Amino acid sequence: MNALLNICLVFFLICNLSQLEPAAGGIKAGKPGKLLIIGGGTKPPGLIKKMIDESGIKKNKGYVLILPMASAEQDSAIYYMKKQLNEYGVNRVAGFMFHKGDPIRSSQLDSIKNAALIYFTGGDQQRFMIIVHNTPVERAIIVAHKNGHLIAGTSAGASVMTGMMITGNEKKHPKYESTYSTIEPDNIETIPGLGLVTGVIIDQHFIIRSRENRMFTAILQYPEIVGIGIDHSTAILVDGSHAEVVGNNQVMVFRNPGGSVRRKGDRFGGSALRVDIYLPGDTFIMP
Repeated sequence: MNALLNICLVFFLICNLSQLEPAAGGIKAGKPGKLLIIGGGTKPPGLIKKMIDESGIKKNKGYVLILPMASAEQDSAIYYMKKQLNEYGVNRVAGFMFHKGDPIRSSQLDSIKNAALIYFTGGDQQRFMIIVHNTPVERAIIVAHKNGHLIAGTSAGASVMTGMMITGNEKKHPKYESTYSTIEPDNIETIPGLGLVTGVIIDQHFIIRSRENRMFTAILQYPEIVGIGIDHSTAILVDGSHAEVVGNNQVMVFRNPGGSVRRKGDRFGGSALRVDIYLPGDTFIMP
């Protein structure tokens, strides 16, 4: 990102953040907000429209706040997501670029709590959680969700939604690969996520990167959880215990209903595991 773009972005934030006030007659506290959990890749028009409609931005004159902490280039992540939203007529958009140990202003926390839509960009989910875990930023996101605001995230921004978050790293094979070549015990690495949805692990870029081995490993290592793999250009819209598939491709849901786990040497085995493949428009029950 060149210097001119950085200057323009800073100028935008200074000029606009003071105007980002809660919309009059907006969503009231009581029911938690919905989650739009996107598997990465391009976002088709129907998915973007769903996100805008569900947030109520245009109806309530709210605003979008982009949190790009998963990205290695936070300013670029804000710029390109803002540009895409502008193309759909959403102009009240800003972003905060937090780094580990940054001072956090109360006005920033208020902006997070009152945003009609909070959007997490892609990148590295572990980077995101290192920056926000156990900070006022994390607590402000949770407050926004509890107060009924829409939280959306793509790729790494999808994985951070869960209580138990998969990092993508392998404990036994530290050289990074996009998927697992084995199904073996004590290999999957997890850390705490935001906990906006619990009882599940979310994985992204799922079918296009053949990440089934990683999810089988997850439900054998942690039989109590449900694994949800979301493909490119696809999302799930979570409303309480109800999930709807949105976008172009499939969502795979992995369950170990009998808690079956067998080990032999350095390999996992299991019986009566359940895998469901959902298409756009399908719905399923969250745990």
